[in-house]
Amino acid sequence: MLSRYLKMALVLGLLSAIGPFAIDMYLPALPDIGRSLGAEVGAVQLTLTAFFLSIGLGQLLYGPVSDMVGRKPPLYAGLALFTLASIGCALATDIHTLVALRFLQGLGAAAGMAIPRAVVRDLHTGAEAARLMSLLMLVFSVSPILAPLAGSGVIALTGWRGVFWVVALAAVAGMLLVRGALAETRSDAERVDSSLGSALRGYGVLLRDRHFLGLVFIGAFAMAGFFVYLAGSPFVLINHYGLSPTQYSLAFGLNAAAFIGSAQFTGPLGRRFGLVPLAKWAVTACGLVMASLLAYYLVGGDQLLVLVSLYFVASAFMGMVIPTVSVLALDAHGAIAGTASALMGTLQMLCGAAAMGIVGLFANGRPLPMVAGMACGALTALALTWITLRHRPHATPVQRVRG
Repeated sequence: MLSRYLKMALVLGLLSAIGPFAIDMYLPALPDIGRSLGAEVGAVQLTLTAFFLSIGLGQLLYGPVSDMVGRKPPLYAGLALFTLASIGCALATDIHTLVALRFLQGLGAAAGMAIPRAVVRDLHTGAEAARLMSLLMLVFSVSPILAPLAGSGVIALTGWRGVFWVVALAAVAGMLLVRGALAETRSDAERVDSSLGSALRGYGVLLRDRHFLGLVFIGAFAMAGFFVYLAGSPFVLINHYGLSPTQYSLAFGLNAAAFIGSAQFTGPLGRRFGLVPLAKWAVTACGLVMASLLAYYLVGGDQLLVLVSLYFVASAFMGMVIPTVSVLALDAHGAIAGTASALMGTLQMLCGAAAMGIVGLFANGRPLPMVAGMACGALTALALTWITLRHRPHATPVQRVRG
């Protein structure tokens, strides 16, 4: 059983990681991109915002389509679009063209974000789903560790354009992986009742489900703080604190390691204590740590060690939040898992893009605006957790495993 879990997690995690790899790998180059294309900090950060907007909106399409035609065809289409857009990014000569191509690249990457979660729901629910989701995130989360380091090496050898050639090759490898290692999990019988009309009705059902939306936005605001860090940390850690691109990559990877490691405990802890109590505890701890970090900067602190250390702890708690609330949100909507996964991904990405855009208005290269945005995300997630889950102290989804 473990080998089957690991194989599926490896395949789905690698597919999910292709889009984030296109973010994390070029983070060390953001200051260089600004200098190369003559763009200000805000304009360079817009390449991230555009990517997150499109990767969010694109999931609204891929989810229902995967319910209608199966999981594999839209994966092929998305990866092909991602490949072509990546090549265009590598050839871009001005910041406006790069922003537009990053938007198209995000549309392609959206397939790899929405569909693997639906595959998890096709196969499992409850603690078993949390276990597979955590293993998937173990593979997926290797990207924030390896991608910046790989990006630093590629940038040193080829400049920032080389990053986009590398991710284009990764997308081609992803298409080969879909062809050879991923079985179709959406049967013909399950597709019969799926159509554009059923997708619209499905979105209507989901948008009226307060519990689903509450869980989605818990994850969205928890992740929004990370997106703010994603956009601001290259300028804060490299320009303000004076780290080299390689040192920045190591610092960034440290937080990802905390996220990865803690995520592996969600399955065992969920079985022992229940997914709802686990979510409550982890979100509360994350919010308290981020509130402490914000207080430190508000009173005038400015030590890199404090920033890295406290965010390491917050990332560890976040690693238990994201897979847990994702499983809880999808558990009651197995019949429209692709649509539900798509809406969840869209709302979370749009929330993250909005957070990046808002904090970007106040960005000055110093830590306080970034930390304030990160803390606001964590504290909003905390408030939503106690609103959404206050009447479900011991709820644990029923487990189901499809052979």
